[in-house]
Amino acid sequence: MATDTDTDTDTRNEIEAEVVIAGGGPTGLMLACELALAGVDTLVLEKLPRRIEQVKGGTIQPRTAELLEMRGLLEPMLRRAAQREPVGGHFALLPVPLDCTPWETRHPFPLGVPQWVIEEVLEERALASGARVLHGAGVLGVEQGDGVTVVTDGLRVRARYLAACDGGHSTVRKLLDRPFPGRPGTYLAVLADIRLSAVSSLVPKQSGQVSDLTRSVGDCWAMLIPIEGDTYRLTYGRADQADVTRDSPVTHEEIAALLRVVYGDETVLGAVQNASRFTDATRQLENYRAGHVVFAGDAAHIHPPLGGQGVNLGIQDALNLGWKLAAAVQGRAPAGLLESYQTERHPVGARVLHHTSAQRVLADPRPAADVAALRDVVIDLLRLPDANRHMAGLMSGLSLHYESPGGHPLTGRRVPDADLVTAAGSTRLSALFGAGHAVLLDLAGVVPADFRPGQRVDVVRATCTEKLGAAALLLRPDGYVCWATDDAADCDRTLLPAIAAGLTTR
Repeated sequence: MATDTDTDTDTRNEIEAEVVIAGGGPTGLMLACELALAGVDTLVLEKLPRRIEQVKGGTIQPRTAELLEMRGLLEPMLRRAAQREPVGGHFALLPVPLDCTPWETRHPFPLGVPQWVIEEVLEERALASGARVLHGAGVLGVEQGDGVTVVTDGLRVRARYLAACDGGHSTVRKLLDRPFPGRPGTYLAVLADIRLSAVSSLVPKQSGQVSDLTRSVGDCWAMLIPIEGDTYRLTYGRADQADVTRDSPVTHEEIAALLRVVYGDETVLGAVQNASRFTDATRQLENYRAGHVVFAGDAAHIHPPLGGQGVNLGIQDALNLGWKLAAAVQGRAPAGLLESYQTERHPVGARVLHHTSAQRVLADPRPAADVAALRDVVIDLLRLPDANRHMAGLMSGLSLHYESPGGHPLTGRRVPDADLVTAAGSTRLSALFGAGHAVLLDLAGVVPADFRPGQRVDVVRATCTEKLGAAALLLRPDGYVCWATDDAADCDRTLLPAIAAGLTTR
């Protein structure tokens, strides 16, 4: 047993679930949506008694937008978020917008959605799909045996699996004494949602390219992003932080003084809605699974908050894990399916840690001469179309693909959200995934009419004016190709084995 409480647990209320999720942030709630959609009895435990309405983590990258749209979750998020002018993404705050249009996406720009809106929409969907969410229920203990038992204050939850989605300071990770190797933070910065009662001419009037929103004065730097009305998202730091720790409270006076230094005496702080300190620590679990416990989101990896990566990495962890964990719980998973979560997502996390570490150096608001020279070189490179396309694909997630030995060139890759015509009428590829099933898309009549792939695989026969690269494609529930062909004979020879293998790319 791993626990930090000596309370007699025999008197606690006991409940059961097939999967219990620690953490009700975007990662945990996205996972709850996926599991509940698959019919898994799911319980989310969130230690906070109520949601904090903060902008934190408010960037949805293009690939995440595509995935959310597949589940019908993007539109309600955008409907509740303040409208902003579309602006290209960035690498290391450098003044060259990243252009995602070469990646054939309907969402070529990062989308600004406050984290609390993301959580609100995901929780509503999870509840509507049958999941349960308990607020004010922090994890105090974890026991593993045939399954897992999670102890909270006054409650014991028995489940098949525990998904630890409880953030960078994960209680579950600490209770299980899992090493979290990496680099500790080298600086402290502040993220705050504020209201301004008066502004100087230095305060940005509208959101734009982040390089235009960042100012450095003396030993202070700040980035001020207009949100709506008199509300702004402020990120700042200063060189001299010897008197500050990560747990030091962020005071009204501290923020007001910073604003005066960077934006002038005419800029007056009206209110601080919420504020917290963060570091550039970089860490990653070596294994995302420990027995009946799996880790996702910041509980599995943390990195410098550059380029709007964190919430997207966590949501995509959940979308990769959800259908695999559901198959394991329901006895449908072949050997190795759940393990493919580790083999597929760990390299993705490592890649984000790698490039955010590079961004950390380039984004230094007070760069040394050699770093300034390197910035100039990288800026010139980003102005080259091929280099910009590469970096846009990396930062947006549109270039992400899962490694596949042999097979069709499309295997392991995303497919653009094409317009389709079926017997029922016009539709889009993204509209085929609302049930969370895999989709066998036959575009040229190569799949026999009597082919029966089994449950949780929907066969869709359609025509498409766009070239998707194959006559027939089998797409996993998370939208990645796991089989493709131009040959009707492949349906008998390789399609059924691909389905039987659990729809993995391996």
